[in-house]
Amino acid sequence: MTIHPKTHDVAKHADARFDATLERLAQYLRFPAISCDRSRAGDVRALATRIKDDLAALGFTSARVLELDDALPCVAAERIASPSAPTVLVYGHLDLQPIAGEDWSSPPHEMERRGDRVYARGAADDMGGWVSHLAALESWLAVNGELPCNVKLLIEGEEEIGSPNLERFMDAYPEAFESDVMVLTDCENPSVDIPGLTVSLRGLVEVELVCEALASDVHSGLWGNLIPDPAIIMMQLVARLVDEDGRLRIGRQDVPEAWRDAAWDVPLGPDVVKKGARLLPGVEPLPDRGHPPAEWVWRQPAVTVLSTTLPAAGSEKNAVRRRASCVLSFRVAPGQEAKDLLALVERELTHHVPGGLRVSLTPRGKPGMSWLYQPKGPAFDAADRAYNAAWGRSLLQIGVGGSIPFVALFGRRFGDRPLILNGVMDPETGAHGPNESMHVEVFRKAIRANVHLYAELAAVPELAPKTRT
Repeated sequence: MTIHPKTHDVAKHADARFDATLERLAQYLRFPAISCDRSRAGDVRALATRIKDDLAALGFTSARVLELDDALPCVAAERIASPSAPTVLVYGHLDLQPIAGEDWSSPPHEMERRGDRVYARGAADDMGGWVSHLAALESWLAVNGELPCNVKLLIEGEEEIGSPNLERFMDAYPEAFESDVMVLTDCENPSVDIPGLTVSLRGLVEVELVCEALASDVHSGLWGNLIPDPAIIMMQLVARLVDEDGRLRIGRQDVPEAWRDAAWDVPLGPDVVKKGARLLPGVEPLPDRGHPPAEWVWRQPAVTVLSTTLPAAGSEKNAVRRRASCVLSFRVAPGQEAKDLLALVERELTHHVPGGLRVSLTPRGKPGMSWLYQPKGPAFDAADRAYNAAWGRSLLQIGVGGSIPFVALFGRRFGDRPLILNGVMDPETGAHGPNESMHVEVFRKAIRANVHLYAELAAVPELAPKTRT
């Protein structure tokens, strides 16, 4: 297997242009492209247009903004080096999480460097992810005049609201997605020194629990101690779902022993958890109970109370309220069906209800699918070689405790081809929270790895279009 002779020159060029790449990233981050805020739809479209223009100037053909009714846009572009070369699709997203109510140490839409990290909303999730590919592609074109393989870019504008229209874009613009290998950039690394290859995700499902006892609120002094309080009963029911540590105790999954043994090597010790999760002094992570932390956060289901109707401060009255409700969010383990987990939850919450209260469970929204993947084949061998060249070690197979709807969608629609999930996040990134950041050296190594990745994939004969089945 012959790797492109200019690969190392391209990597050097990317290193030399690193400060310019950071400035390009800073320019993109100035757009408040917050997809959940419809008043910012113009900013999403403005950024999409800027990215499209930049890709066209870089030499990508068919650079365009894809539009559908009632959807925010995607940006698509391609560069075809040779009809016989493999085609790599790079997916990323340009939209951002909101910042309202968050306490930032610097303006969230102005990238600021402090030490080894740059801070801004979207720096790592996901602007830095796909811009690391853009920098690698730019250097390939500057040094070699052409890419070692064909590349398509698909930059989505709705990932942060769950990619509700991405499948519609797949149906409307199938040519924008046609490829031999897919690189999805919205993932993380287990540390700043260890590159990660994401192979599993937890799903997500939400339900509303309602507990009703009375036709109206009644005086707590007259009736307290004689009638059940729906708020207290609701808390008792929710407590049924968890063990002594507060972890969901139902629906737990069997995990292969070999995987569990290897997961102890993932750097998720107490110090990492305390710092990454921003625990207050004196607050300790949950005990591992003989299971590696990576298993708890990647491979087991979990529950979170999202909201309740318990009376808020300022709305107190001496009354037993007639009803109480809460919204529960469940993370579904990889390979587990949301409906199966919900059946267990319903059985737990509706049997032997204290006081005979009326209890109902109502699903909210569309469940997010879990995802479990086996990364085998020459494309993943090529990725390992690329990351060894850039990071000095192979990719570590990891999971993500969160739910990323587009990944499950790509897995369902394109499961016949390699899906390489990488990114620039690390445990201190703080995605979706205040002071989101990206480690500068992770960004630099990601660019180098992408330079090598294109060359390595181009050299794999099994990935050429004529061999696809």
